[in-house]
Amino acid sequence: MSMTAGAETKGLKKVIHKVDSVLAAKYMRTKFDTNYMSRPATKLILTGRVNFSGTRIRSEGLLDNHQRFKTKMDADFKTTVSVGVNYMGLGLNLALNPAKLAGKYHDFELNFTKYGNCWGGEVSYQNAKNFSGWIDKEGEGEKDLPTENMQVKTLNVNLYYAFNHRRFSYPAAFSQTFIQRRSAGSLLLAASYQGQWGNAEADGHSLNMRQNNIGIGAGYGYNCVPSEKWLLHISALPTFIVYSKTSASMDGKDAPLHYHFPEVIITSRGAVVRNFKRSFMGMSMVFNFTNVGDDNSLSLKNVRWLVRAFYGVRL
Repeated sequence: MSMTAGAETKGLKKVIHKVDSVLAAKYMRTKFDTNYMSRPATKLILTGRVNFSGTRIRSEGLLDNHQRFKTKMDADFKTTVSVGVNYMGLGLNLALNPAKLAGKYHDFELNFTKYGNCWGGEVSYQNAKNFSGWIDKEGEGEKDLPTENMQVKTLNVNLYYAFNHRRFSYPAAFSQTFIQRRSAGSLLLAASYQGQWGNAEADGHSLNMRQNNIGIGAGYGYNCVPSEKWLLHISALPTFIVYSKTSASMDGKDAPLHYHFPEVIITSRGAVVRNFKRSFMGMSMVFNFTNVGDDNSLSLKNVRWLVRAFYGVRL
């Protein structure tokens, strides 16, 4: 029995060592200019984050009876605390919402990020009921929208491809799995998708909206290294909507959507990182803005933002 157990333990150690060797070879593979960026000297990164996010939706237009209307809906600010572990490029994060644990927050949100030197992006899904807002129909004035009668589901997908990925590093700013050594920028290709499905009711009035938008574009990102331990990042990726299927109705009356140039999805990112010998700290931001339609028929404007403060150690 003991000999069998010993053989199994030895075999397991060999498998773990082989997997570790494969990960290490891939992790340290130098498909980048080492004068501009490098890998951390350690394999393991532990990161704690505090995340703040919010959503704002605006609509304006004319109903089929030529009555003008406006709506405003703001989601409650959300705060989560997360802990992340990254071992040679493989990462796992766990996030908790204190307000949800206390029963004060009932929304559901899922975020997935992948930041690579060559390509990456974010996927965010939110099912939000903690909204506040109003409806204003011409001649009737503003009417508050009760929180319990509002629900909006939103899916955002933002992808990028960096041409200068041998010298410019997105993960140096957002996941800290690289360290930017010298300032560098890159032209970026971008693709975006936004899907949104929402409804609201108040005082006998109802609002329903549906939209699916796909955008393609290009932008630019820049990593500034003012000194050895600091990194400042900024990037903007405007995409022009090439496919849109959007509709809205007020009290069962359709508000027709007409194309109006430019219809865009804009993704902006920013970060400040301070590196120490075995640790780092900083803040990052991702901002999404979508604008479709025409105010003279129907226009929809969406803002979605996420701000993170973080501190990590490299072991």
